[in-house]
Amino acid sequence: MSTSSHTSPPDRYAVIGNPIAHSKSPDIHARFAAQTAQHLVYERLLAPLDGFAATVAEFVRAGGKGMNVTVPFKLEAHALAQQLTARAQAAGAVNTLLFAQGTIIGDNTDGVGLVNDIVHNAGVSVAGKSVLLLGAGGAARGVIMPLLEQKPARLVLANRTLSKAHELAQQFAAQGHIEVMAFDALAESFDIVINATAASLSSEVPPISPAVFTTQTLAYDMMYGAQPTSFLQFAASHGAQTRDGLGMLVEQAAESFYLWLNVRPQTAQVFAALRAQLQ
Repeated sequence: MSTSSHTSPPDRYAVIGNPIAHSKSPDIHARFAAQTAQHLVYERLLAPLDGFAATVAEFVRAGGKGMNVTVPFKLEAHALAQQLTARAQAAGAVNTLLFAQGTIIGDNTDGVGLVNDIVHNAGVSVAGKSVLLLGAGGAARGVIMPLLEQKPARLVLANRTLSKAHELAQQFAAQGHIEVMAFDALAESFDIVINATAASLSSEVPPISPAVFTTQTLAYDMMYGAQPTSFLQFAASHGAQTRDGLGMLVEQAAESFYLWLNVRPQTAQVFAALRAQLQ
């Protein structure tokens, strides 16, 4: 008598954070699993703010295979990992954990998620282009190496606190040249403008000149919502093409899925389904 492979329990994956109830990751990964015929369950794990490592250890003990890591645990995940990918080392933060042969491997798929969304989904090449990255915090740091790997003509890092931007540019000096500018010094246009500040969380716009935008500019906000963010509204009012971070969310998830299962899911239908849910 033949037995279905599904008589074995499903592989366990999760997203860990605090808060976590809002996370779309379970929906995304359930869709990827159905599409690629993978036998898995993917859950939300709320970890106490002082209990990240213990929650991870318990998940691994229970047979967990991998995790996505969200706010506020990406730095702790970086510290917990016993092996780091090059992009996780560069980002200084980990959003994906793989538990394999008793080892915790840490990766960061945020930057490649951003690049894949811009290049493949928006159809905008980064190679040879002038790119402005707004912000010098963790979100910016996570995407610098993948952006530099695309060989832009220029990568300009702008931040309210210049010393922080200089420090970040210095850390990536080996990967490529990064120009540093103050927000109020920006007076020229760019091909791609990426908002990696937290301004959109409070419906604010980084204090930049509209001169950075033309009708040929792609303005990209890492945040997303049912309505365009304040930054995207500002960019659109000055003629720019706009895109929010929903595609980045789906693409970073696809990269995690590939890391865990060595299967690359298609993202277009999943993106469309999530966009429809937001409306």
